Amino acid sequence: MTSTRDRQRAAARAKLAQEMADRQEQAHKRRQRQAFIGAGVALLVLVGGVVWLVTSMGGGDDKTTAGADPSTAPVSCAWGEVPPDQRTPTTKDVGVPPTTTPPTSGTQVMTVDTSFGPVEVTMDLAKSPCTAEAFSYLASKQFWDGTKCHRMFPGMLQCGDPSAKGKGYRESDGTGGPTFRYANENLPVDQRPAYPEGVVALANSGPDTNGSQFFFIYQDVELSPDYTVLGKVTKGLENIKKATEPGHDGAFDPSPGGGHPKNDIEIKTLTVSAPAA
Repeated sequence: MTSTRDRQRAAARAKLAQEMADRQEQAHKRRQRQAFIGAGVALLVLVGGVVWLVTSMGGGDDKTTAGADPSTAPVSCAWGEVPPDQRTPTTKDVGVPPTTTPPTSGTQVMTVDTSFGPVEVTMDLAKSPCTAEAFSYLASKQFWDGTKCHRMFPGMLQCGDPSAKGKGYRESDGTGGPTFRYANENLPVDQRPAYPEGVVALANSGPDTNGSQFFFIYQDVELSPDYTVLGKVTKGLENIKKATEPGHDGAFDPSPGGGHPKNDIEIKTLTVSAPAA
């Protein structure tokens, strides 16, 4: 007989699958608009033997006013509260980051000490200041310590669910996060591949719903550019590759795809350094 917990888990997975399908459909429609009816000039560019359709569009998250220095532009981060009726038992309340203006120049280093060795990620504060601020705050609360990377896709390892702990973490639906959300930054709209090897990007459940979950990209991945780039692995990518070598269990195939890593990949500690010039 199916238990209440099993039904809740199945419902959560079905909801996640629908969200991912909706995002893919939205991205597909957006690419069609950009390619066929968007403002600007469409050009065919030959890159490495592959023809890409490139559209010059106005706006975008990483566009700046002509002549402005993006590294000195003031930034105000908006922390949106997750409504109580949208929280789950896996939501972890540690408050919200301060409302002070974050630094917009220099770098910070996120050090992830995993059970397969340390990984260092360099964050560019000119490109993702609010994301870095959120991660600095959560790291100061030991938000990720003792958690396990709970999901894999081809070329991608997903971590950051605060509920992914203990022997039963593979039963988690990956719905955990903080009680606040924040907007997308540093979307790789003009890059191919959008998410090359070594990039660290945020998982989300739609536009501007970033929280604590993130992907290590350990092989080039061509996703729609809807996921904030947090930074790039500058040390220890070989440890991620070693950890993911056995693959996953296929728990989420065929839809939405992927599965739990066959290896137990634990984040022992996650810390973020002070900003450096």
